[in-house]
Amino acid sequence: MRVSVSQQLGGEQATASTQCQPHIVVGITHPQTCLGLIGRLRALREAGFHVTLVSSPGELLYRTAASEEVDAIAISMRRGIAPLADILSLLRLCFLLRRLKPDLTEFSSPKAGLLGSIAARLAGVPVRIYLLRGLKLETSGGFKRRVLLAAERVAACCVQRVLCNSASLRAKALALGIAPATKLQLLAEGSCNGVDTQRFSPGPTHIRAQLGLSRALPILGFVGRLTRDKGLPELIEAFDSILLAEPRARLLLVGWFDASDDALARDLRTRILNHPRIHCTGFVADPAPYYRAMDMLVLPTWREGFPNAVLEAAATGIPAVTTVSTGSRDSVVPEVTGLLIPPGYPEAICEAVLVLLRDSKRRRRMGRAARAWVLKHFARELVLGQLTAFYKQLLETGKEKHGSALAFRQSVDDNSLHRVGGARL
Repeated sequence: MRVSVSQQLGGEQATASTQCQPHIVVGITHPQTCLGLIGRLRALREAGFHVTLVSSPGELLYRTAASEEVDAIAISMRRGIAPLADILSLLRLCFLLRRLKPDLTEFSSPKAGLLGSIAARLAGVPVRIYLLRGLKLETSGGFKRRVLLAAERVAACCVQRVLCNSASLRAKALALGIAPATKLQLLAEGSCNGVDTQRFSPGPTHIRAQLGLSRALPILGFVGRLTRDKGLPELIEAFDSILLAEPRARLLLVGWFDASDDALARDLRTRILNHPRIHCTGFVADPAPYYRAMDMLVLPTWREGFPNAVLEAAATGIPAVTTVSTGSRDSVVPEVTGLLIPPGYPEAICEAVLVLLRDSKRRRRMGRAARAWVLKHFARELVLGQLTAFYKQLLETGKEKHGSALAFRQSVDDNSLHRVGGARL
């Protein structure tokens, strides 16, 4: 199914308008990832691109396309390994790209990154980008890890640039041999979308009152998918220890139980939902007011690309406790905007949280520093301005190379004709 926003403009005017614009296809595996594209698609469109969003079908795909005013095309893609379904998805992507003839493609997330990059190469798309959001293989082992690593290398091989989400992610990709250093690209300080610093800002919130929590209660927060890779088992274990030292503490989980291959065990889900001191919201469309209800964010993750939640918390003026794992280590300035701990250690979570809970002045100081840091390096208009400028530069470079190649071929043809003509004379 296709939703075309440009068609709503009507008639020949819309057709002429889109024909003169460089066309970019942005592809992801699951519509859930659309949450990380809000603002990015609009920025590309406002920079002069005709944007088409491709994803597996779902309400979020069409809702995002409508809000960002871009086209949407649904092509089913499985998250897991599914050879027959993957071949069908690849053929559909090839057919789509040959029909659309985009100037640039940007595919991300493991399955779309692999299939989309191969399809773009086969379809002869002039400029091909693989956006590396993170490495799922970091928490996989054995045969599955080898398959995931091979998939990353194939995806990288099919494009001209691998755009990395953070400095540590780029370093990890280089160490794993996913691509050579010349192909691995990092824009400024990283992040693929930046932060809306007006939406995520300090201020009052109704969330504590809504949850029946007084302003005096210390609230630890978590925002994101509730999965093993995000460190939820360790966080829940640590929280029980935190309660022994700070019985008034509460844990606010803003997120949903994801049905992926790193989903939480049934007994842990039941424990979370029945815990008298844990408040679990499920999916929320706007997490901004929930950050304002927190005293700190805790993200004990095992792997990231560049965690948006930490940047959003920082913009809201609260410190974060997160890990030294790939990606997450780039999201704080240690001891300035937050604290870094090793992944997999509930006691480390407990110790770091208690340090901040018992020092309100330090928390406030870190929160102010965190917001200043985000404003300087990760404001959305700054990050997306760098992105659009980079893509325009790639297109211009591609045109110059294409023009030089055409001129060279024309020169060769002219010389050949001249020599043939001279021989005939």
